[in-house]
Amino acid sequence: MKKFINQGDKDTRSGFGEGLAELGRNNSDVVALCADLTGSLKMNTFANENPERFFQVGIAEANMMGLAAGLATGGKIPFTGTFANFSTGRVYDQIRQSIAYSNKNVKICASHAGITLGEDGATHQILEDIGLMKMLPGMTVINTCDFNQTKSATLKICDFDGPVYLRFGRPKVTNFTNPSKDFQIGKGILLNEGIDVTIVATGHLVWEAIQASKKLHDKGINAEVINIHTIKPLDEEIILKSVNKTKCIVSAEEHNIYGGLGESISRLLTTKAPFPQEFVGTNDTFGESGSPFELMDKYGLNSISIFDAALKVLKRK
Repeated sequence: MKKFINQGDKDTRSGFGEGLAELGRNNSDVVALCADLTGSLKMNTFANENPERFFQVGIAEANMMGLAAGLATGGKIPFTGTFANFSTGRVYDQIRQSIAYSNKNVKICASHAGITLGEDGATHQILEDIGLMKMLPGMTVINTCDFNQTKSATLKICDFDGPVYLRFGRPKVTNFTNPSKDFQIGKGILLNEGIDVTIVATGHLVWEAIQASKKLHDKGINAEVINIHTIKPLDEEIILKSVNKTKCIVSAEEHNIYGGLGESISRLLTTKAPFPQEFVGTNDTFGESGSPFELMDKYGLNSISIFDAALKVLKRK
């Protein structure tokens, strides 16, 4: 059983902020736009160091996407920043028409995703954004799990040509990935080898999947754990290799089970490897106000739910 070192709890949005600041120092084509949430998105350092390349558009998210598309047309690499709800649901038409349809090189960076936005409640939480974005032709969708991985992803997407949706969160979570590991878009990461059940997780649920695998190990069950940070394009190879060995799979995500990672895996299994699957995610519901981790527990987005789903899917082999 592989051990992971907790390097201290950090919020993933700070990983984005540090990555953006580093890009600002090293690439003069990088510009940043924010919809009145500079502090929340940790974009202050970039804004202070590059005032001529930072655009505070105010509470005008649709306008921000149009400006980003125009800047990309002019050869700049725009990074937009606001909450995930406002980065997708509020501006879907602008993203579809001005960015995705014309394949503009815009990086849509979305903080406060999922239910862990917490006390702001259902109107600000979004649990369907991955589905919205992955259905757009040509859109790359990334959902990082900790501070280190978010910083690495922010740096990497700058060199990637095409529209990207980068999703991260608000609360401090366990920071455990290797900061020196190269981030590879579209390539999952095998965290623990196993032979009994495959657990595929994304975002904040990756650490919970690791904890669930420890509980399973104590019961004599050897779980294979995979971190899928890139939901589109999906790393089909790593999933198929694992599930053909274990013969069953659990998907885990801080997102609606309709339209998220689990649904992409289900399509893959249906066409190439029809093995049983259990889903950990929200079940066709909006969120509510509460502390992030109280909500994670209430909606079953934790290691206990992943553990229970693994036991359930094992019975279906």
